[in-house]
Amino acid sequence: MHLVIVSGLSGSGKSTALHVLEDVGYNCIDNLPVSLLPALVAQMQIHKNGDDLKFAIGIDVRNAWQDLNVFPTLIKTLKDAHLPFHVLFLDTQAPVLIQRFSETRRKHPLSDKHTNLKEAIAAEQTLLEPIRDTADQVLDTSHLNLHELRDLVKQRVVGRDTSTMAILFESFGFKHGSPVNADLVFDARCLPNPHWKPELRPQTGKDPAVIEFLEQEETVHQMYSDVAGFLDRWLPHYSANNRSYITIALGCTGGQHRSVYLAEKLYQHVAATHDNVQVRHRDINRQKTH
Repeated sequence: MHLVIVSGLSGSGKSTALHVLEDVGYNCIDNLPVSLLPALVAQMQIHKNGDDLKFAIGIDVRNAWQDLNVFPTLIKTLKDAHLPFHVLFLDTQAPVLIQRFSETRRKHPLSDKHTNLKEAIAAEQTLLEPIRDTADQVLDTSHLNLHELRDLVKQRVVGRDTSTMAILFESFGFKHGSPVNADLVFDARCLPNPHWKPELRPQTGKDPAVIEFLEQEETVHQMYSDVAGFLDRWLPHYSANNRSYITIALGCTGGQHRSVYLAEKLYQHVAATHDNVQVRHRDINRQKTH
């Protein structure tokens, strides 16, 4: 039996994650009371085909708050029993959630005539903190569209069954917030900025003119060499520690030039010696205003 527990804030994409898992063969149960999870696990263990069963359980704030508080104890019980399971938590920045609820006109499960949307989100963050603290991985869905979220869930959950560690390089802009799901973060804001060249401003770190500008700078070569050397040395250790994934984030001011260039170059470097390597540019399509 393999169990995936999916939790997260309302509006963060939990239903999408469960649908992805259902599409690849998981039996999905949404909004299962936490107190019933041990009984479900016990029942599956005695099933004659239990080793082949895959379950994805959605747990969120619709559970009684008393159940949510005992979640860490339940996780310890599962670990002590050596059961294969994985906890995925979907997080989203509060302003993005407010915008999503406003656009869809959905009602937040904790909002009522005495609690506005902002207060409901804050209360939900507090109630779900015991689950977030025990999660194997936290995915920030603030800047993901539907297709990107589906791909990321497949990579991080379904891809865990592969024998090689999945490596994701992600560029971002610090002014849009750091990615919460990053394992390693490198700051490129100290490098010369193509933004200050008017002819380069509308371009990105994937364009030849920006690449040429950056590759003329010795500090850019030094940072690339240092980060590449760090990864060459330590990625095998991360992989040997039974990690299924690692996200390496490269940040600059707006996520358009320096971080994109470094993410692309490091992706090419690591992909030459590793099988499961991807690159993503979180903020490359944002309006370029510094």
